[in-house]
Amino acid sequence: MTRIGLYARVSTDEQDATRQIEEAREYALREYDDPEVELYADVIGGAEEQRGAEYERLWADIGDGKLDAVVVHELSRLSRLGAGATHEFLEHALEHETSVKDLEVGLELDLDDGIVDRAVKQLIAGVMGDLARVEHKQKLRRIRSGIRAAQEAGKWTGRPPRGFEVDDDSRLRVDTEEFLRTREAIARVERGEGKSTVAKDTGVPVSTLSRLHEERAELFLAGEGDKLDGRVDAAVEELRPLEDLRGEPAEDLDERIRSVVREELEAAADE
Repeated sequence: MTRIGLYARVSTDEQDATRQIEEAREYALREYDDPEVELYADVIGGAEEQRGAEYERLWADIGDGKLDAVVVHELSRLSRLGAGATHEFLEHALEHETSVKDLEVGLELDLDDGIVDRAVKQLIAGVMGDLARVEHKQKLRRIRSGIRAAQEAGKWTGRPPRGFEVDDDSRLRVDTEEFLRTREAIARVERGEGKSTVAKDTGVPVSTLSRLHEERAELFLAGEGDKLDGRVDAAVEELRPLEDLRGEPAEDLDERIRSVVREELEAAADE
């Protein structure tokens, strides 16, 4: 029985590891006699370069002599750690009599390789790693540049904050019902009610309630300008002027929501 380790590493902003894993598994079943396959898969943020928990487990299993070969879809996945770390991994594998197979370009380091062959293959692996790392960083820069450009144009990227939604033009706008319910929750905290009680009654998580009360209380309670993000402030413009709830009992929330909805329907009918 041949013991095969399949390693996959994907970023949180990429597709899942299914394709990498399945292709590596098919290769192992086709190329090795009666293989016993062990899966190691890390999901790590795209900008992060640390070793994942599964990588560490793979390293330990190689050191303990539990694997005969390691199959990776792309050796460049190891190279997110740098070419030096890739070289170290290959040395560690060969030192413990474990072959390494890269499916992307067909590079294979075997125990039967001579010293020259090993040196050449490790040199190739190092170059592949450096190129992959540079390409990955360029991709991250392009993504960040695109996000900055969209934000500077007033568009919202990512998940909208509580009480808001994103329209078809990627502009932030108020989600009226959620905004008013969040506003009521913050007002109750402002009047001294316990956050846990308010969170239970309103459905606003305690952590979210605490953060909004600390960072955006003036925006929700009085409609004042948002100091954190002008796009949020611009979105609230459609609700201004807002009754100031600071220190004052809030009116019946359901009635307020119905009133706002009626106003929106009447305005739409007049257009």
